Amino acid sequence: MSKLIEQLREKRNLTDEQLKELIETDGYDKELFASAVDIREKAYGRDVYIRGLIEISSYCKNDCYYCGIRRSNEKAQRYRLSEEEILECCVTGYDLGFRTFVLQGGEDPYFTDERICDIVGKIKKRFPDCAVTLSLGEKSRESYQKYFDAGADRYLLRHETAGAEHYRKLHPAELLQEKRMQCLRDLKEIGYQVGSGFMVGSPYQKTEDLISDLRFLQELQPDMIGIGPFITHQDTPFREFTSGELTLCLRMVAILRHLFPEVLLPATTALGTIHPSGRELGLLAGANVVMPNLSPVGVREKYSLYDNKICTGEEAAECRGCLENRVASAGFQIVVDRGDRKNFK
Repeated sequence: MSKLIEQLREKRNLTDEQLKELIETDGYDKELFASAVDIREKAYGRDVYIRGLIEISSYCKNDCYYCGIRRSNEKAQRYRLSEEEILECCVTGYDLGFRTFVLQGGEDPYFTDERICDIVGKIKKRFPDCAVTLSLGEKSRESYQKYFDAGADRYLLRHETAGAEHYRKLHPAELLQEKRMQCLRDLKEIGYQVGSGFMVGSPYQKTEDLISDLRFLQELQPDMIGIGPFITHQDTPFREFTSGELTLCLRMVAILRHLFPEVLLPATTALGTIHPSGRELGLLAGANVVMPNLSPVGVREKYSLYDNKICTGEEAAECRGCLENRVASAGFQIVVDRGDRKNFK
């Protein structure tokens, strides 16, 4: 084992210069990935947790330059799921063994605090053994508190980049990085299991930005970290940029597993989009969560954050069965479990 990986494994940290060296190393690093899997197995064994993703709205009031559902994209197909449709997705998912439902959407003003709390409350009442995760963007602390009181267990809010200059290049001036960071701190203080994360290979990104991401996460100490490659969308200002690289994304997954041995770390759909075996390779780099899509098939293509998204035509049962086979082929097993972060209090 190289000295760099050994030190990362033992101390769970490196200097910025050492991280830069590790991040910029080329090629598929079997040694780094094997070490990450070993660390993951000590915390979670060979188990992989599944989350049922329900994409509730493709409306968004924000205008992030990289996102296909940005408000300025007049070609985007907009939809909203009704409360009944969301609950039907949960019923389907529960029967398939899902014990976490993730309600994700753009920042859509239609979904008021009252509507969100009502939906969360009904899911928790009908499925009391399940966790509800929300991924609905930046809200006030008061709103987050209402969702938590209604029964929400987790909240996902990727910070996307911790580099201040880089953040300004990815977002319009109306979106403030500090506000996003404060939202994450509010969520932690309220008591959620909190997820953050970042894009890998996004336009203008430097290695120093990735190191800033790692340092911010070390400060935040989230329970979940979702990362994935930047993937272009034809109807955004970044349409001409190159999508992120698989090997760099896998390397960042493995580094995160070393820094956060007990974190919940997804092998994302975006990984599966840039490579046919991307999610399996993510598991073999230290990930332990997959997120099949429970959204109605008729709306999946409309929730188009990036081009060529996979699994848009599969029924929920097909997604579940396909992923179970893929996970098994990588040497792991899907389990029916809420999948809380180990030692979460």
